[in-house]
Amino acid sequence: MFQFTVTSKNARARAGVFSTPHGDLLTPVFAPVGTQATVKTLTPEHLKGIHASLVLSNTYHLYLRPGDELVRDMGGLHQFMQWHGPMLTDSGGFQVFSLSNTRKIDDDGVTFKSHIDGSTHRFTPEKSIAIQENLGADIIMAFDECSDPNDAAYSKIAMERTHRWAERSLRAKTRADQAMFGIVQGGVNPDLRAESARFIASLNTPGIAIGGLSVGETKNEMHRTLDVVTPLLPENKPRYLMGVGTPEDLINGIARGVDIFDCVLPTRLARHHSAFAPEGRLNMMNASFARDTRPIDETCDCYTCQTFTRAYIRHLIVAKELLAGTLLSIHNLRALIRLVAEIRSTIMTGTFESHMEGWLARWGGNAERKVTGK
Repeated sequence: MFQFTVTSKNARARAGVFSTPHGDLLTPVFAPVGTQATVKTLTPEHLKGIHASLVLSNTYHLYLRPGDELVRDMGGLHQFMQWHGPMLTDSGGFQVFSLSNTRKIDDDGVTFKSHIDGSTHRFTPEKSIAIQENLGADIIMAFDECSDPNDAAYSKIAMERTHRWAERSLRAKTRADQAMFGIVQGGVNPDLRAESARFIASLNTPGIAIGGLSVGETKNEMHRTLDVVTPLLPENKPRYLMGVGTPEDLINGIARGVDIFDCVLPTRLARHHSAFAPEGRLNMMNASFARDTRPIDETCDCYTCQTFTRAYIRHLIVAKELLAGTLLSIHNLRALIRLVAEIRSTIMTGTFESHMEGWLARWGGNAERKVTGK
């Protein structure tokens, strides 16, 4: 049911096909994030319009609200949110561990308090898998512990716990129509990362995720970690870099052999009036756009750029119209999906490496900067 085939390579960059019960994923692929069974401000029709092929949703949030059993009873995530392409759910581990002031970790699992009402809950590997089986995504994650990348001593403890929890997650899994990925941890310590990559690869899961990056380490540390990890992973399994999604990160990740990406950044930027553009990230609130008749990006084929001017989008923002977030989300997501599709084409023609410097120069002005808020 789940099969991954690498169709082309250019150095370490790969183009492939990952088959799922809800369709084939052409990799590399970028997945919009639908945390609470919705990609914020967008409908499933919008997602089809930007050629999204994979959507991620969140175990922690859906467990708390509306409840994984309710989602199961409504036919599972695909039916509940009316997205009928491939879906992925994370394990809830990152969200739980980010609740640093309200959670307690032990070798069996994690006890935490809901950010919604303060009620107490407990996740174990078995519980996380049961929730994800109720949600019904095509790709699910083993329960893991994401630690501070700069705490080397604790990174080892968290990595070893992640390994034990991966084995328990595998034993707990019952649905054959879901592919469970193990997750590589180990902070930014190359020895720990190598150890984790070898261990997770030995579990022979249908794919392998790389967690614990884009959580405070430098870009160089991220790249060095990927340089250690990906050569140790099986060629015939997709590699998923969790929570990473600036244009620069996609280019560098693909160059290092990553196949799947997701990130909340494109829609979060949209809600804060920012747009990806070749000349750099644009703050669409700027007064300079008040009479600008150009689209956000004259090369972009998205509905927003084909229909509206920068002046109109700025007007919507100033007037506090909700449509602004929708139009900017359409553009930002389409920009990343277009970029990855363009990269895939060059991998298949063996010209990726010759384009890489140009892509980095073009998209470098969209590098990640601090964005506050949800």
